[in-house]
Amino acid sequence: MEVKAAFIFIGPEIDTAKARAQVDTPIIKLNVVGVKTYDEAVKAAVELADTGVQAIELCGGFGNEGIGRVAAAVKGKASVGVVRFDHHPGLGFKSGDEVFS
Repeated sequence: MEVKAAFIFIGPEIDTAKARAQVDTPIIKLNVVGVKTYDEAVKAAVELADTGVQAIELCGGFGNEGIGRVAAAVKGKASVGVVRFDHHPGLGFKSGDEVFS
């Protein structure tokens, strides 16, 4: 069974048009997308879900607010999961909600 999945990572100064990759394995087709704002993450997640992505994993840079926004935007078309950091080391030990909201 093939699974279409995605990983969305967030950080400052990311060019979403360039920060994309696809990894294909016999079972998982993984899209990787970088974004610099929660708004870009929502847009990317909706586009991914609309193309058949079944599972979207968000990086630890997303805070609770960002996770909720993405999950609400895909409206059940894809399952949304997260890598959790309460205070992400790549964001100066802040939550994504402090940085990206």
